[in-house]
Amino acid sequence: MQKHGKAGDAGSARGPSLMDRAYAILRREIITCQLPPGSEISELEIADRLGMSKTPVREALGRLDIEGFVETFPRRGYRIKPITLRDINDLFAVRSVLEQSAATLAARSMSDLQLDHLSALAAASYRLEEHHSLDHFVETNRLFHEAIAEGSGNPRLAALVMAHIEESERFFYIGARSRDVNVETNHDHAGIVEVLRKRDGPAAGHIMGQHIDNTHRGLATSLLTSATGGVSL
Repeated sequence: MQKHGKAGDAGSARGPSLMDRAYAILRREIITCQLPPGSEISELEIADRLGMSKTPVREALGRLDIEGFVETFPRRGYRIKPITLRDINDLFAVRSVLEQSAATLAARSMSDLQLDHLSALAAASYRLEEHHSLDHFVETNRLFHEAIAEGSGNPRLAALVMAHIEESERFFYIGARSRDVNVETNHDHAGIVEVLRKRDGPAAGHIMGQHIDNTHRGLATSLLTSATGGVSL
């Protein structure tokens, strides 16, 4: 595997930048499940792969531990935090409340131009066997929900929505790899755009809630039946 750079024991001036780099790479690999839930990793292995010393890797893993992405085991190493059904249930319960509110407000404030852009995002698709295609699909799904959150006109609400969507991307990657979710996602997203165009706030909140529930059920089922490890009750 190609190295991501070369460095010896970095001094204090270079340490933070190397730590940030290691953090960004590892966080991305965890979210996309290149580092699967439940897998064990070591500072030495990561440092060798990234072409840097163990110090910035240790600091990056410590940050990921605080954020809940990894678990630290003294004298043993690290493990990518497993996914539990409760994690999924709790996260989607909060997303449902937040995104229903955002959609209700967005129906009254999004412009026709914004809705045209949203409609284009709703048509995104992917091929199961193509990793780059899946990356694009997950990113477009995020942009779709982000556009509605920002369209609410409430920056605080939008920030909360995006924080929870980012956290759920790891679940979505596993679910979308285990089964084809193109049809159901496109159908739900197109329906949301249609209702938003009618400027019906309550109806927009309702259909968004249905979409979140549909995604929740589909992901929970996929995660529990997936061959990917690290998913438990």
